[in-house]
Amino acid sequence: MTGPLESALAELLERFHDGQPVALGRAISLVENERPGFQDFLHEVLRVGPRAARIGFTGPPGAGKSSLLSMVATNCRTQDEQLGVVAVDPTSSYSGGALLGDRIRMSDLATDPGIFIRSMATRGSLGGLATTTKEVLDLMDAFGFDRVLIETVGVGQTELEITAAADTVIVVLVPESGDAIQTMKAGLMEIADIFVVNKADRPGADRLVKDLRQGLHLRAATAIESAPAHHGLDLARIMRKESCEEPRGPGWSPPVLSTVAQSGEGVEDLMDTIKAHRFWLEESGELEERRRGRRKVRIQDVVDRELRRTAWRSDTVLAELDQGLERIQKRKDTPYSVAWDILDRLLR
Repeated sequence: MTGPLESALAELLERFHDGQPVALGRAISLVENERPGFQDFLHEVLRVGPRAARIGFTGPPGAGKSSLLSMVATNCRTQDEQLGVVAVDPTSSYSGGALLGDRIRMSDLATDPGIFIRSMATRGSLGGLATTTKEVLDLMDAFGFDRVLIETVGVGQTELEITAAADTVIVVLVPESGDAIQTMKAGLMEIADIFVVNKADRPGADRLVKDLRQGLHLRAATAIESAPAHHGLDLARIMRKESCEEPRGPGWSPPVLSTVAQSGEGVEDLMDTIKAHRFWLEESGELEERRRGRRKVRIQDVVDRELRRTAWRSDTVLAELDQGLERIQKRKDTPYSVAWDILDRLLR
């Protein structure tokens, strides 16, 4: 249960609301390390609703996500937008450390006072994001940035947490990604609002763009005709535009764009598409639906986390666990029955 902030956190909150970047950095560290009082601090911060446009960049390793994000950020800065950037890097399973290479690749942005970059290690979290990435995004949003850009760690087929963090999801691929029709089976291909084939100056890029579009049409006409996908969208409906059929009612047809991030080729088209998608989100009411979905996931995450903490810090529950282990050894119980006994005691 939340309570009043202690004096040090109250002072930090005041400096946070004053727009001091150092205060934002310390607030992120507070939340990232789950220090005492971090939930009370978030409670105060989240009294202000979301305002920033959140754009997520995801895709396989080596797709050029950092380079593309940098070009988008540079373009946004020409419009005098204030930006927050969260870059997630994998944690070593041996040392527990992280190179934070995204921060190195974005070094050109680090000297811009209008951009705040935070690198985060996954710390063993799956899904492409770090454990507290969504909370950090909330902090950046509340700090007053116009736009928050998120780059996931290089992801595979099932690491799709970006859908619960961003308003617009950009899936970045390269010609070396392999057969597009085969990869359409991957969950990664179902979450995109915008597809980008980066490094489009390489052989095979045009073929990949063509295959992606054909694959999208194929999916729209077959297996997922009536199934909701990313954020509850009906992909069969929103993909009809690219198949030259007029959509029945308002919808969004995920485009497939080509870019060469290193040279900036195609970035203007990408910016126009991001703007168009934002307009559609706001006009269709989908933006509020996605935000509502994020709130639901956040509540569930907090409940799960606090239930675990409550359970394994309870002497009564720990005693029940020890007794249950004895009963299992004597073949009088199983892990399932012991777990139910613990849940029953905890919920009572």
